[in-house]
Formats: sequence, structure tokens, C-alpha cells
Amino acid sequence: MSIAGTDLSPVAREMLARATDDADDANLWMNLSIAMLCLGQRDLGLAMQSQALALKRIYHLAAAVQPARCRLLMLMVPGDLAANTPLECLLENSDIDLDFYYVTPGNPLALPVPEHDALIVAISEADENHELLATLEQALSAWPKPVINAPRHIPAVGRAAASSLLQDAPGVLIPATHRASRSLLQDIASGAKRLSELFEDCDFPLILRPVGSHAGRDLDKIDGPQGIAGYLSRVDEAEFFLSRFIDYSGSDGLFRKMRVALIGGRPFACHMAVSSHWMIHYVNAGMYEEARKREEEASFMANFDDFVRRHRSALDAVWQRTQLDYLCIDCAQTADGQLLIFEIDHAMVVHAMDPEEKFPYKQVHMLKVKDAFRDFLFKLTDQPATSADA
Repeated sequence: MSIAGTDLSPVAREMLARATDDADDANLWMNLSIAMLCLGQRDLGLAMQSQALALKRIYHLAAAVQPARCRLLMLMVPGDLAANTPLECLLENSDIDLDFYYVTPGNPLALPVPEHDALIVAISEADENHELLATLEQALSAWPKPVINAPRHIPAVGRAAASSLLQDAPGVLIPATHRASRSLLQDIASGAKRLSELFEDCDFPLILRPVGSHAGRDLDKIDGPQGIAGYLSRVDEAEFFLSRFIDYSGSDGLFRKMRVALIGGRPFACHMAVSSHWMIHYVNAGMYEEARKREEEASFMANFDDFVRRHRSALDAVWQRTQLDYLCIDCAQTADGQLLIFEIDHAMVVHAMDPEEKFPYKQVHMLKVKDAFRDFLFKLTDQPATSADA
């Protein structure tokens, strides 16, 4: 409903009225928190999520197709929509049962673990999760069931870590990402320190964002020291990431950003957005409004094999170096044929929920992604393929 642009306010009000009458319905509180997060009410959504987690920490989402072929246990942390891998979007209407296990602080697996065929660590890379991931690595080292996205590999998707990991990867262009404190940025803004002397591989224009930000929150292109001063005047954070800006516009002046999923190392097209602005988000790039942009995305998805052939060495390097079973890449193609990588992450949204009447080409390609994940899961759990899978 949110992706379709439906006003969720009436739905949220109706759920809130029900929650008032039944304050012990954890599922209702969790659904209400998701509605609030979709409405942009982050603080309220997280408060409602806390209410749900105070009642219970394990949630079951039954497969749409029963009997389910597989039961997947997802290890989760409290947080907003970017805090965990949103597999419920990718596996919508599938034959996979999902159990969401919100780990317990200090003792992550304190609660009885539900029966499952495989486990995925859905927890995002974030500073506050690193200690937890280290603890889970010990707990899962001899796990009796297959583990997808082992905790020790997840820190590799951090912005600074990923830029370092992929710097010399064949066919990859990824600007070095540096972490900078607010005081250091203030020194650069005032002229007390020079950016190029602090970071020899970075100069203006640069990209600046707070540590821990996602979905373009407080992301900006800065053209000079005065721009840093203006940025800091409106963004009240303590730590930031900075990297040099690379102009990836095409000959027509438009920018194109692709999302690619790697499942067991195999690449799949998720979407492509076309925009006149360098900072692209699918929902505001005009993809819903402009048919010509959708036609270009349809062509990209139909000819994705050509994209893979051009960037095979780069895509293989990302998979081999991160060692993550399921991973997404936000990227573009440079004029000289390199794969410009903006971000790698296992918690990006991959879905087939765009309205089919406007995006008739998407379902067949997104079904490939869904089926690839199912096949990967079934192979891990030693389940035989069926005629339907073939």
C-alpha cells in the first residue's frame, strides 16, 4: 500500500483503535509500528515496536502457499525499516515460512529457538551491531542448520569497509570513503585544515553524509569549504562519511542507478532508476510518472545478461571478497565501462510490489530473483527440486 502511494493514515488509525482495546496484541503493535514507519513517523513507530517486543520477541509469518516448503529463521534487531534484511518483501506470496527472532540484548539467543530448516542473519551493519555480531559469530559457529550471511562477513558492507575492500577489485570504481568528526569538518570549513592534505584521495566536490544514515538522509554534494559550513549548520550529527563525487551522468545528462542482487554469487536485476539529479531514489526519480523511463528500465532488465557480461569480473569480486550469500549492490556504469559502486548491503529492499499495470515487465524479472533465493535455500536444506521449481 505504501509503495502504491495509498494513504496509510486511516489504516493506522483503525489499528490504533484496536490496539487501545487490546493492548496485549503484540502482532497488532508490530503491524502498527510498520505502518507508522511507512508514514515517516519514525519515533512513534519505534515506540510501538518497543511495545510489541515487550510482549514477545518471536513473530511468525506463515507462507502464502501451504504446506510450506521451508521454514527460515531470521535473526533481527529492533529498529526502523533499514535495520534488517526485508526478506518478507522478496518472499511475498511464496512457500517459505518466516520466523522473525528479535535477539535479546546481552544474550542474543536467550529465548527458545523455533524449529527451522535454515537461519539467516538479517541484522544490518551498524556501529551499534558490531559487538552483537561478534557474539552471534561464536553462538552460530557450530549451528546444526545452514547459516546464511554469517555474522563475521556482515561488517564488510560498511561504507568505509566496503570502499577499502573493493579498492583494487577488477572493473570496480568505488571512491575511498573516510570517516570524519564534526570538529574536523569544521576545521576544513574554516580553512584551518585542507581537505586534500587530510585525505590525499579526496577533494571537492565531495559527498557528505552522517554515519548510519540511509535512503539519502542528509546526503549532500559539497563543492567547497563554505558548503561544509552550510551543511553543518543544518545537520546536527557528530560523525560523518565523506568521499569524492564522481559524475556518472550519461551523454544525455541523465543519471542511471541500478540495483543488483547477488544470490550465491549469481547476479539478478532488481531495478534501474533514471533521473536528472545525481542523488537517485527510485520513488522520486519519476519512474512512476514517466513512461520513457520505465521503457528504459524494461530494456535494462530484458538485456541484463549483457550487463553481467560487461561487469562479470567486478560482480564476481564483490561476491568473493564479501563472502555474503545474499547481497545487493547499488551501482552505475561509467563512461569508460567501469562499475561505479555506491553501496553494498544485505538489507536493501528487493520486491515485486510495484503496480503491474504500470510496470508490466517487472514481474517476470522479479520472479527470477525470488526463485533464485528459493533455489538457493532449497539446496542448502537438501530439498529436491520439484517440477514447479524447474
